[in-house]
Amino acid sequence: MSESSMISLHGLTKRFGRSAVVQEVSVDVRQGELVTFVGPSGCGKTTLLRVVAGLESQDAGRVVIEGREVSRLPVSRRNVGIVFQSYALFPNLTAEGNVGYGLRNRKNGKKGLRNRVQELLELVGLTGMGRKFPAQLSGGQQQRVALARAMALSPDLLLLDEPLSALDAQVRVMLRGEIKRLQQRLGVTTLMVTHDQEEALTMADRILVMEGGAVVQEGTPLDVYHKPATPFVASFIGSMNFLANAVKQAGGSFRIGEVGLQVDNGCRDLPAGTEVTVAFRPEDVLVRRPGEDGTNILAARVHGLEFRGSFYRVTLGLPLGGSVSYTVQLDIHTEVMRRLNLHQQMEIAIQLPPDRIRVYVN
Repeated sequence: MSESSMISLHGLTKRFGRSAVVQEVSVDVRQGELVTFVGPSGCGKTTLLRVVAGLESQDAGRVVIEGREVSRLPVSRRNVGIVFQSYALFPNLTAEGNVGYGLRNRKNGKKGLRNRVQELLELVGLTGMGRKFPAQLSGGQQQRVALARAMALSPDLLLLDEPLSALDAQVRVMLRGEIKRLQQRLGVTTLMVTHDQEEALTMADRILVMEGGAVVQEGTPLDVYHKPATPFVASFIGSMNFLANAVKQAGGSFRIGEVGLQVDNGCRDLPAGTEVTVAFRPEDVLVRRPGEDGTNILAARVHGLEFRGSFYRVTLGLPLGGSVSYTVQLDIHTEVMRRLNLHQQMEIAIQLPPDRIRVYVN
């Protein structure tokens, strides 16, 4: 554990029967950092969070919080705050009652307890809502109550398990910004689990992508998005086009069908003849005039147009000579779309910038 680490996980493994749902996960989390575990359903991220909380016991590995090993301690002795996906509020208690539930045995006195509860409700933007029961609150308000309750005991570590998944899209967008600002204001170290890539990209200081119980990549949101380590990460975080069956040529070029692609992405050391998959993001595709000269300019045909508000997702047929053809997607701003007047079956030219192409060895 480094000196600046608030929490360290060392080789955490959790099995159910013969199946290892968490496999040797190790990570250091700095004081005040918000780290997100992201991955598809069943990848082990929620089980990992439950092990850290003490709600599940690990089969191997250690959990260390502020230099103190808590691997075998119950949740009550780990000083962690937990916000569950389902909120888990007491329906027979008011918002005030829920927030103050864990404070009742503290020697604060009634006035001190009441002041602390009001302070927490104000912190999460629920001033004046304390006398309402959960059934009288919206989903977003219930989530704020759950967050205030988790913060009531001033935890060393805040654990968020899919905290926004049950909310409407517009409320999710609003709350994720508020949670991030609150976390930064309080400086509380936070581990969050989500399957929502947008939540991970907008809220996290660092993302850990999980697949099959293991962490397959970690880094800042920018690093994970722009430098995905595997095709799985590339397709899970954002959208990605894949062109399989490319063959490395001399220098930095690759041949797919009858077309050559130039790539400026550290691929010169690959031996000629290596089979790879070429990948690029839809937003990195550029539209050019037919016949225009340049690197990696290819002929394409528009097969589909999908309006997405500020941009269009355009589906293209990409013939690369002979029987080799691919379907790829391009994202284009609505204003550019109007100017180009793209339509179904229109023939266009696209350019794949060499510095935006990723290569994965087959």
